[in-house]
Amino acid sequence: MPTAELPGAALPYEITGPPDGEPLVMVMGTGASGRAWHLHQVPALVAAGFRTITFDARGVAATAPCPGGITIEEMVGDVAGLIGILGTGPAHVVGTSLGARVTQELALTRPELVRSAVALAAHARLDPVQRAHTEGEIALIDSGVELPARYRAAIDAVLNLAPATLADTRTANDWLDVLEFAAGRSGPGLRAQLAVSGALGDRRDAYRDIRVPLLVVGFAQDRVIPPALSREVADAVPGADYAEIADAGHYGYLERPEQVNRLIVDFLLSNRRRVQCASSRSDT
Repeated sequence: MPTAELPGAALPYEITGPPDGEPLVMVMGTGASGRAWHLHQVPALVAAGFRTITFDARGVAATAPCPGGITIEEMVGDVAGLIGILGTGPAHVVGTSLGARVTQELALTRPELVRSAVALAAHARLDPVQRAHTEGEIALIDSGVELPARYRAAIDAVLNLAPATLADTRTANDWLDVLEFAAGRSGPGLRAQLAVSGALGDRRDAYRDIRVPLLVVGFAQDRVIPPALSREVADAVPGADYAEIADAGHYGYLERPEQVNRLIVDFLLSNRRRVQCASSRSDT
């Protein structure tokens, strides 16, 4: 993959879709590669005519390990810089989990770069349980203890997948195999991304100034970012749309991809129609 050379970071990225498609930048959550979007979301978005841009954020294995830490401002600046380097002009932006926070902050601070935004597992703050979990993950990395891969897979399954997904024995075993295979040693890059989440304060009041069209998607059985936290973002942002997907956990975009894809595509296309109608009225 080509690499975007940005201040303090070199980020691998991938462009998929028609050259004349509307640009859509996709921001993944903590510790995950941008390739995760390619399993379900990228094919659906390309089929709808969009030109997707996925990338590995600071701290993901393919990038520098960031031993000095990462800030939310740097992550937002990376997305802004990627849009600028690619020469796409304003882009649609879709993010999940930590990627949703980056998307929300970009929409707030650099609205001229964002045509519309979709925030999956959106949140403006962490509640005490989420904060304690993040702090515990950082402490575990600092201790040097590596959990057995199968045990880590089981924990990840319980935290990130809906009970409805795990109710089927074959599906549960398939997920455990995938999560065990994906489990790697926890390094400074993952720690740095976790620290970004832990350092974020309550941004509900700040998000009242977002004017970019925004779709917030909550997952009904999300233990990592409960849907009530996502609803708070939609309530804070003027005119934001909110949708909640049943029988989905934190990995809802993988568990219920058809529903997630439909929501994203319908929102982006409806926003395009609104812009076109507004442009037509201004021309007349």
